[in-house]
Amino acid sequence: MRVRSAALTATAGAALLLLAAPAAPAAPGDARLVAESVTVDPVGRIAADGGVTLSGTYRCTGGSGPVFVSSTVSQGDPSVRYGVGGTRAVCDGLEHRWVNTGTPDTVVLEPGAARVEATLMELRPMGIVPLPSFHARQAQDVTLTAPCPPRGGRGTRPENGRNDS
Repeated sequence: MRVRSAALTATAGAALLLLAAPAAPAAPGDARLVAESVTVDPVGRIAADGGVTLSGTYRCTGGSGPVFVSSTVSQGDPSVRYGVGGTRAVCDGLEHRWVNTGTPDTVVLEPGAARVEATLMELRPMGIVPLPSFHARQAQDVTLTAPCPPRGGRGTRPENGRNDS
């Protein structure tokens, strides 16, 4: 009976040690074991025409349908978000850059604080209509910057509005 108790205790102890050990990282070549993710860069850009450019990185594994990185931006009211472009994703388990550019239809965004959400979404074939399947999402506070005005040189004079070229 004592031998059986000792064996049971040793087995239970080994099981606990295995459960407590950290998981080994995924092998770089095995895309199935890599975590899917999407990030948002801390700075976005506003063009002179009002277009917005947002960017970041993503990582995804193979999907059964097309995968996209979509992005939205909000300023002021967090419940109102504006779509800013979309990028087709390459899902090979490696990290890639994404850059989305678009012009919101109903608002002019201002330089300053904004909230950006990026989503890694697959259109999975399900019967006749593909359905969205979400792989990763990140929301982050960012700073939107405007283009710098030209320095010196030729241009329009403010006092008379004429071009001095």
